[in-house]
Amino acid sequence: MSDSKNGLTYAEAGVDIDAGAEMVRKIKPMVRSTMRPGADGEIGGFGGLFDLKAAGFKDPVLVAANDGVGTKLKIAIETGIHDTIGVDLVAMCVNDLVVQAAEPLFFLDYFATGKLDPDQGASIVAGIAEGCRQAGCALIGGETAEMPGLYAQGDYDLAGFAVGAAERGQLLPTDDIVEGDVLLGLASSGVHSNGYSLVRRIVEMSGSGWDDTAPFAADRTLGAALLEPTRIYVKPLLNAMRSTHGIKALAHITGGGFPENVPRVLPEVFAAEITLDAIEVPPVFSWLAATGGVAADEMLRTFNCGIGMIAVVAAGQAAQVAAVLQQQGETVTPIGQVIARRESGVVYSGKLEI
Repeated sequence: MSDSKNGLTYAEAGVDIDAGAEMVRKIKPMVRSTMRPGADGEIGGFGGLFDLKAAGFKDPVLVAANDGVGTKLKIAIETGIHDTIGVDLVAMCVNDLVVQAAEPLFFLDYFATGKLDPDQGASIVAGIAEGCRQAGCALIGGETAEMPGLYAQGDYDLAGFAVGAAERGQLLPTDDIVEGDVLLGLASSGVHSNGYSLVRRIVEMSGSGWDDTAPFAADRTLGAALLEPTRIYVKPLLNAMRSTHGIKALAHITGGGFPENVPRVLPEVFAAEITLDAIEVPPVFSWLAATGGVAADEMLRTFNCGIGMIAVVAAGQAAQVAAVLQQQGETVTPIGQVIARRESGVVYSGKLEI
């Protein structure tokens, strides 16, 4: 083979294989920290392995979910705060697993960027590993793609993939939901990971910068406050399901808010009656509504408004389920009940105090 002084290399085309290897070296300890029964917590092979028998399952049904974090990524990129967005990535997937009573088992991520910065990548994976530890699942693999020309300088994108399992016959929702069942609302940690195109538009209208003090949180910058990670409800909910057997259905309040997400877990003959004035609305939502002039109905169909998860529970077991969840650190509020459906799948009483 003849030498060519004009021959290009992959690095000169914009892809640095050495940077990718350096990132893998940096993240290996983080991946090991997510070890759990069924997974050895190592990466580097062509595929991740998981042993269902070692995880204790006898007759499992697998449940899979994938998601991203939307334009919340833009705030992480513009602020340079990269160590929490990975928690959001995991949360958006594993919260969708637990609503079906599935225990998250393992997680894989996809990280794409125009120019790989191993330190930035490691910071992102640190958040992913933290989310996996909170959810009790193993980070068993992923993909890092360096694609110059497709992403602008500094931009990146994330996607997450989670697999969980439940024993056959134990999936939610159950088939015994009845009129009068209680809706328990679990408090959110903030905006979570939905509605950020509107959030960013409102911030732009306000004239505030990411480094300015947040108008709704005097001890934090606006950027850091809006990057508060999505709450992961997995361990408290699994504990409550297994110890009380009282949860009939769960709804993860994501894009579409209450009207889109709660009816998904109810039989078509029922609707959810939500008492709005029972909800303690966090200050961030009040600021968004006031600054953007966003109507209450629009807030309810765009954001979680302070309730990140809703549990449908038999009236006689509501206090017991709430107590178990509170012992696990959740803030739980009865926010309504199941009623016979007339037209809409969600009806409201009272007024949202924003």
